[in-house]
Parts: sequence; C-alpha cells; structure tokens
Amino acid sequence: MTSIIAVVWQLGLLTALGYGIDPMSILVPFLIFAIGVSHGVQMINGVQHNVAHGMKTYNAAVAACAALIVPGGIALLSDTVGFLTLQLIEIDIIRELAVTASIGVAVLILTNLLLLPLLLSYTHFSDKFVQSVRDREHAREKWWKKIAGFARKPVSTIVIVVSLLLGIIGYWQSLNMKVGDLQSGAPTLRQDSTYNLDNKFITDTYAIGTDVIYVLAKTKTDGCTYYDIMNNIDQFQWEMNNVKGVQSTISLPQIAKVVNGMLSEGNLKWKVLPKDEAVLVQSISRVETSTGLLNSDCSVMPVMIFLDDHKAETIERLIAEVKSFRVNKAHEDVEYLLATGPVGVMAATNEAVSEAQIPMMIWVYLAVTLLCLISFRSVRGTICVILPLVVVSFLAQALMTWLEIGLTVATLPVIALGVGIGVDYGIYIFSRMVGFIRSGMSVADAYFETLKLTGNAVLFTGLTLAIGVSTWLMSDLQFQADMGIMLTFMFLVNMLGAIILLPALAALLYRR
Repeated sequence: MTSIIAVVWQLGLLTALGYGIDPMSILVPFLIFAIGVSHGVQMINGVQHNVAHGMKTYNAAVAACAALIVPGGIALLSDTVGFLTLQLIEIDIIRELAVTASIGVAVLILTNLLLLPLLLSYTHFSDKFVQSVRDREHAREKWWKKIAGFARKPVSTIVIVVSLLLGIIGYWQSLNMKVGDLQSGAPTLRQDSTYNLDNKFITDTYAIGTDVIYVLAKTKTDGCTYYDIMNNIDQFQWEMNNVKGVQSTISLPQIAKVVNGMLSEGNLKWKVLPKDEAVLVQSISRVETSTGLLNSDCSVMPVMIFLDDHKAETIERLIAEVKSFRVNKAHEDVEYLLATGPVGVMAATNEAVSEAQIPMMIWVYLAVTLLCLISFRSVRGTICVILPLVVVSFLAQALMTWLEIGLTVATLPVIALGVGIGVDYGIYIFSRMVGFIRSGMSVADAYFETLKLTGNAVLFTGLTLAIGVSTWLMSDLQFQADMGIMLTFMFLVNMLGAIILLPALAALLYRR
C-alpha cells in the first residue's frame, strides 16, 4: 500500500510541476513501485524479526525504523543521485526521465522509512505467526551458514580472483560497445513490426528511405550562381555518394546538371555544371525553394543523403567523411554544417550520449562513494560496497556488446540506475555487518549474523526488482525490452555481488 501511495504522489507531483509521461518515463512508476516494495520488505523483515524475538509490535516497529532509517535513507539517496546524474546529458527526454524518477525515489523516503513503520506499529501479529517466523528463521540458518563460507579463506580468495577476472573480461568487452542503434528500422519498434518491415521493403526496392540526413552547404548570397561554389558542393555530393552505407544523394548541383543536359536535347556531353553564370542561372531558375534544395536567397543548399540504415557504424562512417571533407576539401566560401533530418538528429544524439557516458559514471560513483563514506565512516567498508558495483557495470556493458545493444538514449540511463539501485544491497548488508565486526566478531561470524537479520530481505529485494522489470521484455517497444534486459541483469548480478563478493572483500580487508 505504501508503494502504491508513493506512485500516486509521484504522478501528482509531476502534474503539479508541469511534467507529463512519455514513452521512456512511463516505465518509471513501475520501477518506483518495485523499489518501494523492495525497501518495504527490509522494514517488514526487521519488524517481524524483532517480534519473533519477544518485542511488542510498537517497540518492534520503532527498533526496525531506528535500525534501517540511516542505511535505508542512504540507499534511497543513492538511488536519487543515480537518477539525478542523468541531468548531465543534454537531451530533454533523459532529463525529464531524471526528474520523474528522482521525485519518485524522494517520495519513497517518506512512505517507506516513515509511513510504513508507522502503519506496522498498529499491526497485530498472532502467536501462530510469530512461531512460524521463528521456525522459518531457524530453517534458513543452514543456508546462511553455507553462504557465510564466502567470508572465509580460501573461498574468499577464489571469489576475489574470479571476480577480478570477470571484471577484466567485462572491461575488455566493453571497449567494443557501440554508441547508437545496432539494428535497422525505427529504433523504438521491434524488427518484426509492421512499420519496420514496410520500411525495409521500401529501402530494398527504391533508392530512398526514411533514414535521411541533410548536410547544409552554407555560402554567400546567390552562391548558387557561382560555378566554383556549385562545383565544390557537387564534389562533396559525389564523395558522400561513394561512402559505404549511402544509398543515394540529391543536391542542387545535381539538378542543375540534369536541366542543362535537357536544354541541349538531352546530350550527355552537356550534363555538366555550366561555367557561364547566365547559363547556370537558367539551369536552376525553375527549382523552387519548396523542393528543399535551396533557400530564398540561395545562401544555403542542403545535400540530401539517403542511407541504407541508421546503424551506429553507418552514421559514424558518414559523419567522419563529412568532417574530413569540411577540413580538407571545402571551398573557402562554403561551410558544411551538420545536420538535419532523422539521421542528423540521431547523429547529434549519439554524440551527446558518447560525451555524457564517462562524466555520468564518474559523478554517480563519486556520489555513491561519498554517501557510503558518510554512512559507514570507513574506507574499507566503502571499498567493499563499491567494487562489486564496478565489476557489474563492466559486465553490463559487455552484455550490451554480446547482445548487440547499442548505447543509446534508452540504454544509457540503465547504467546509472543499475549503480544507484544496486548499491542498496551492499548498504543494507554492510550496515549490519560492520556493527558485528566492530563488536569483535570475525568477518565470517558477522556475516552469518547479518544474513540472519537481512539475508532473506536482500534476496527477496533482488528477485522483486528483477521480476518487476523483466516484464518489460514483453513490450512491443524495442527500447523498453532492452531496458528490461539490462535492468534485470544488473539487479540480479548486483545482488549476487553483494552476497558473494562483498563478504569476500571484507574477509581480505578486515583481517583483525
């Protein structure tokens, strides 16, 4: 109920602030609900554990709230920071996603850390329920003893070595990750959608398609009446037409050559750019501005470039050739400007995503690291929590490479979300574990006691989040399915990292 309240508050606040729901942010309420349930499980688990050990319901709720308000607050703040780092990306749809998600997580701080324990304090647990909780806790202890073995040598050493190797492999594979779409057709739709099948038929059958980019040749007024300017644009068009992945091109010089040949009875020898200004003016006089090939004073002449597809490598190859021509072969009176059209927007978006990737990751890790240092007041503890997240981030990028999922507007937020939400597991585990360690317990014993308190909740949290976002795989929208794959992977593997790698690192760093 508190998770549903959080979603309702989130949607109400969005409306009050003038925001709406778009195809990307429509997933956020479901994500907020899943996060709310996962954090709520921690609180309920704490209350029933206290009740099972003899506390009255009110005192059990107070004790659970006192124990979880700091780690829970830090975890939710980490989630919020993970979302807010998306503001670094200069793309409005991602910034709106960041605002939408940040508001939702901020609301969860009130509902899950304050409202939920308040409601639980009014709840009555029967003796039968209390006994069942005790029986379940006792039955799980054999499993917790086995998992606590990850905090003992030599198992801990093996886990660290294997994790290091996985991190290296993940980093190596992540270097091959492409920025942009790796499939043809509309990126938001699946490959077998009606639109993409129709688009493929048009592209394969004709010399045009929906993947078009306009490079603007900007020059002086009446530039289309000067032979040297028109000839340079014609040379640019010829070179672009021979770039791999380019289907066809159209420009004003091309039309001028066709018209000039027609004025000479279709003689192929005259299908050239006239050097005489009067003849050149005659060749372009019937070309209207509505064709999109020139503006009213002929100072801008777009070159239309139709591509086979909008895959990342196709766009990168074309943009590189345009920039090369602009530097090495452009006429002094002609400036080639990038770019308009659907593919032009994609190219600009890909550049923004590529530039934002590393700064976003740096900021999210700095913020999460700072929050962990404030929470634990321990460098070793912060390392134990952060290193598993780093390994999972590399593995997630490697997974994108293996599944041919490009780094796009849709998938870039997943990395920040995975870090921000994935840190929750480590915070909940280590916040309990470090108390036992400081009381004098060995790392293995401290981890065993921690699992008895929060192990069940962490496992349930990971599964809840993973199952929640895995339903996105059934979406008709390809980018939602890609986000579902990535988030499911990151939630599950981050949970495993917190349960397996975190105690192994603690065994290494807390030798005494």
